[in-house]
Amino acid sequence: MSLKKSGKNIFFTLKHVTMPSFFNQKTYDSLRNRLGALSQDAQPQWGSMDVAQMLKHCQYPIQIALEKEKMKLRSNFLAKIFFKKAMYNDKPWRKNLPTVPSFKIKEQKDFDSEKEKLDQWMQELWYDRDNENRRPHPVFGKFTKEQWGQMQWKHLDHHFRQFGI
Repeated sequence: MSLKKSGKNIFFTLKHVTMPSFFNQKTYDSLRNRLGALSQDAQPQWGSMDVAQMLKHCQYPIQIALEKEKMKLRSNFLAKIFFKKAMYNDKPWRKNLPTVPSFKIKEQKDFDSEKEKLDQWMQELWYDRDNENRRPHPVFGKFTKEQWGQMQWKHLDHHFRQFGI
């Protein structure tokens, strides 16, 4: 791309930044290392969930990707229009976003148990990473494999940053 300014050509290159994907080996390893670094006494930098509740909350989107969720979710036309691209675009989610009611964790959870469960769900999704035939997301509809991977990374990264890892 070039621009003319006062008769001079100014050349520059637009660099395309690829958003990390859960399905990339280095990204996956980094997420698991960050999970491993999380401690029971970690305090949120924003939001109302404690660390054990966050670990439980982070399991839900992975369960959806694996078609193993237990909650009932309904498609939402407005969510598809306004929020679907935010699930996998390259902009970080802002702090204090509203949480889908069925994803809110209000009861106390055991840190060690929830950390282990999240790790197991992450491993299961990793082993299923080549699945090109995921059903449509129950709220947002069809995602490509790349979008599923980006969305999983974005959600985990958001909450890991929430707790300083």
